[in-house]
Amino acid sequence: MNSFSLQTAWRIPLIVGAPLLLAIVELLHPHPGDLLNLDVETWLAVHYGQILLFPLSALAVTLLVDDQPCVAATICRVAMFIFAVTFVAFDTAAGVVTGILVNAAQKSHSPEAWRAAVDAVWDDPVMGGSPLLAAPFLAVTGSIALSIGTVAAAVARKRSGSSWGPISLLAISGFGISIFKTHAWPGGPLTFGGVAIAAAWILWEQNSLRNDTKPPTLNR
Repeated sequence: MNSFSLQTAWRIPLIVGAPLLLAIVELLHPHPGDLLNLDVETWLAVHYGQILLFPLSALAVTLLVDDQPCVAATICRVAMFIFAVTFVAFDTAAGVVTGILVNAAQKSHSPEAWRAAVDAVWDDPVMGGSPLLAAPFLAVTGSIALSIGTVAAAVARKRSGSSWGPISLLAISGFGISIFKTHAWPGGPLTFGGVAIAAAWILWEQNSLRNDTKPPTLNR
């Protein structure tokens, strides 16, 4: 049988689809200038979607190493759990809560009266999303955990026989948000698009290896 096994086929929509969908969603992520002038409908739609897609993408990376008992695989699982928790919390506050306040401000007769409340969330040093902050704690913690998780996953996959191409892409992709300091374009789409491509590449190699090692079928 030269097709993907049923188990692998069931995993493809999650392992490849979750980070790929997240990358597409983040292409639509507005870049905030004056928050009160946000395209708030797009902003909220993106951030509601990310609340689901961040943990699913973290799970997708861990599934790449779910058959690995090594230390690197364990580090990957812990790091991706931290990424999922911190980024869901961060995105809920800096994204959804900010968007709800901006939406209310835009519908009011005095939007400027809402600015202090919006800025209180946006500029918070733990939960905030302002790029002017030196280090919003949850965003920085999550992006570091993501980088550690993808590198650890790459190490574990190399130990199990994956080639240098996909594991290098997997490891490098995890640094996109840290380098560009945003999960809007280009940071997020490059990060999760790269993870999706690397995951598909790894699964393809894995399946090819299984097919190459199967004994030939005898014709009777």
